[in-house]
Amino acid sequence: MVTRRTLVLGAAAAPLLGRFATAQSGEPLRIGWLAALTGPSATPAMGFNRGVTLAVAELNAAGGVRGRPVELVTRDTQGDPAKAVAATKDLISRAKVHAIWGPTNSGEAQATLPIMSQARMPCLHPCVIDSLIDPEKYPGAFRLAPSNGQWDDAVRGYVLNTLGVREVAVFGDTTVYGTSAVTASAAAFARDGARVVSQAMIDATRADVTPDVMSARAAGAGVLVVWSASAGLLSRLMNVRRALRWNVPIVGHPSLGSGEIRALLDRPGNWERVFMVGCRSCSVGEDGKLPERSQAFVARLAAARVALHDISLGWVACGYDAVRLVAAAVESSGASTPDAIIGAWNRMTAYPGIFGEYSFSPGNHNGYPQADVVMSRANSQRDGTFALAPGAA
Repeated sequence: MVTRRTLVLGAAAAPLLGRFATAQSGEPLRIGWLAALTGPSATPAMGFNRGVTLAVAELNAAGGVRGRPVELVTRDTQGDPAKAVAATKDLISRAKVHAIWGPTNSGEAQATLPIMSQARMPCLHPCVIDSLIDPEKYPGAFRLAPSNGQWDDAVRGYVLNTLGVREVAVFGDTTVYGTSAVTASAAAFARDGARVVSQAMIDATRADVTPDVMSARAAGAGVLVVWSASAGLLSRLMNVRRALRWNVPIVGHPSLGSGEIRALLDRPGNWERVFMVGCRSCSVGEDGKLPERSQAFVARLAAARVALHDISLGWVACGYDAVRLVAAAVESSGASTPDAIIGAWNRMTAYPGIFGEYSFSPGNHNGYPQADVVMSRANSQRDGTFALAPGAA
């Protein structure tokens, strides 16, 4: 069993980048990084990438994994499933990576997971569509982020129980993720007694979203629930809401708190009454401090000059954890074969990551605890961290 006591590569033991590395030998441990680093859905991957590169640097500064240097093999998919498929095949057949972190959006994951499964490629991903984790269909795939069902439960609970709103408009972008999330969200709200008065899929590149917002207002919506990772689309919805002098809350996807949004708003006040899915590990308490493990991680990021002012700490932490989990599997099993890595993850219990404390089993490849999913004030970002939303536990 992989526990806190046996994981010498745990976050608490990470060395500073300035320390000298011990001698490295042997075949590199190659980690494929399948990321939408450019394109309309690039915001999360930009944050993940900062954590990924820090984790690789720290591991190599400490001598690698069992004396093997860690080699990061990055492929930018641009958010395009076809490009993601080509990149996945390249990582497996040509680069011969030992494990893959990514892809970073659900549309790409739907296209690439069957390829990885056929090759028995160990894979960690943050994609939230529930069906993208299935130990029988995708035995090598493990999720490091909450599922969309976990996000949806947190958002729906906040809207119905804390805000006390029953008339809901649900918006999403036209990606595979957006379409799936809106369908599931609307059905869950209806099941729990709310009235979904407006439901719309919006192209993330559309310049004017006024008709969609006006339609929701005319239908009597008391809240806009939004599922999209596009900072451009999210900021336009906030700008139009303000222009229409309609002060209903906007609640939904973590990208509502993206640092990119600040520069896209007509005025800072447009970010008021916007609440996003967050994580407990990256939320400050009443004393203004993060949990101890997260606080130490932020200090290491600062020492390595990794910027947090424009991105979520949660994304950085999740990317960092992904590399560390590959390293932990190889460290504990002594090998980098697919069976060794997958087997180590299947035995992992309470791994002390930064973003979350992960536990997996052969029948459960969703590692993120529901209790750590919280709601945050989207405009409260400070160095990648957020304050809890009013009334959030």
